[in-house]
Amino acid sequence: MSGHLITVFVPRDSAALSVGADAVAAAIRAEAAKRDLPLRIVRNGSRGMLYLEPLVEVETPEGRVAYGPVTAADVPSLFDAGFLTGGEHTLGHGLTEEIPYFKKQERLTFARCGIIDPLSVEDYRAHGGFRGLENALAMSQAEIVKAVTDSGLRGRGGAGFPTGIKWNTVMQAKADEKFVCCNADEGDSGTFADRMIIEGDPFCLIEGMTIAAIAVGATSGYVYMRSEYPHATATLRHAIKLAYDEGWLGDNIHGTNRTFHLDVRVGAGAYICGEETAMLESLEGKRGMVRAKPPLPALEGLFGKPTVVNNVLSLCSVPIILDKGGDYYRDFGVGRSRGTLPFQLAGNLKHGGIVEKAFGITLHELLYDFGGGTITGRPIRAVQVGGPLGAYLPPSQFDLPKDYEAFAAQEAMVGHGGIVVFDDSVDMAQQARFAMEFCVAESCGKCTPCRIGSTRGMETLDKIIAGKNVDANLELLADLCDVMVDGSLCAMGGMTPYPVRSAVKHFPEDFRKKQHAVRVTHIAAE
Repeated sequence: MSGHLITVFVPRDSAALSVGADAVAAAIRAEAAKRDLPLRIVRNGSRGMLYLEPLVEVETPEGRVAYGPVTAADVPSLFDAGFLTGGEHTLGHGLTEEIPYFKKQERLTFARCGIIDPLSVEDYRAHGGFRGLENALAMSQAEIVKAVTDSGLRGRGGAGFPTGIKWNTVMQAKADEKFVCCNADEGDSGTFADRMIIEGDPFCLIEGMTIAAIAVGATSGYVYMRSEYPHATATLRHAIKLAYDEGWLGDNIHGTNRTFHLDVRVGAGAYICGEETAMLESLEGKRGMVRAKPPLPALEGLFGKPTVVNNVLSLCSVPIILDKGGDYYRDFGVGRSRGTLPFQLAGNLKHGGIVEKAFGITLHELLYDFGGGTITGRPIRAVQVGGPLGAYLPPSQFDLPKDYEAFAAQEAMVGHGGIVVFDDSVDMAQQARFAMEFCVAESCGKCTPCRIGSTRGMETLDKIIAGKNVDANLELLADLCDVMVDGSLCAMGGMTPYPVRSAVKHFPEDFRKKQHAVRVTHIAAE
């Protein structure tokens, strides 16, 4: 409680805003004034239960009580029911922490998201913020890198490369200047974790990047944001200013000899800039095109200098590692997949949102225990995991554990943790075509297998869907996918065949619908 004032939390997250959170906050303020009931409204981030947004919470002696989804029209009845003291209402869910969707999670990266005022340094500090950075300021570079290495943290953007190895490479590189770059160009379909944590806990990213800079000897950094995320961009820029004001950024951080300057750059909406070298090209003011590797960005990155490139979730995992130790973080997960990942449930599901769980949870648990099955009530037929370049998985593979190696063995990927669900009305041949079409639109055009291969792939799929020489064209499609996988310069062309191959493998009947129809027509004619 805050003195004698009752505190009401109304999210400022983009998802909540899109369904009327601002109107709800205004209605609560107006209704309280009308009834002469003093209260304090905090615009927090989202708890991640997007199916309940706008989720209004009231602080009570027992804990926060949740109501949702709330509309402005619901506000008078909430006051009538005594919601300011946790009164019962048809929109009530009891204590937020006891809602099963939330209670079953293991929140490390998202520990503060939805709990604090995202633009209050005091709130952030009160909930453990900057403890990891304080520890890092008293450690050597090698000690920081060792803690991250020992944690088993791997890149949360797609390939799952060990973060500690990347940092160690940059730390040992000799250069007059080094950089830390955060790839916040979250363009995969069904992903929104980066946006949510930047809008709900921006200091976590700032702290993680500052720790990375201290570890490798960098003095400057950039966050590369999507132009489609205006609220996240504004929140992060405000948070960076506050961090400078409080001495957590800039020269001589908190009286030490450590320096780190941070700024935000906004991209122009190119999916390819989610690839690290294309992002670096864009940051340098050039067209976003993939660079050949080697040299690796860790040795020749931004402006040719050694550069740490990590995505938002990787960097936001760092503060808790430096706060509680690498062993603490490593105790979550399985095999070589350590820690937790905020899985993003989207598509045809009753309960969409963020679910942060340790690696090893199965798709079935995520889809049914958390997602609640399809919103249409029809059976789930396919799930695409890892964005538009991820494989389509059938129900027979829903017991696959969320583990980098387990997914790689099935030519699939965990990626950024996005999960998009389709019921049995989906046409998988059309989904395969969309994968090629997406590559046509988003390829940077630098290499032939991606630029031309995706176009020929889309044309070949059009012939298959039309029932023309299906067997021959399926064989041609398979050869084309091999060329794209083996010959593309980056994952854009190299992974576009994953959804295509998986669709053909697991749903072959969808590629022969027209062929069967043509045969039936011929038989009827005879």
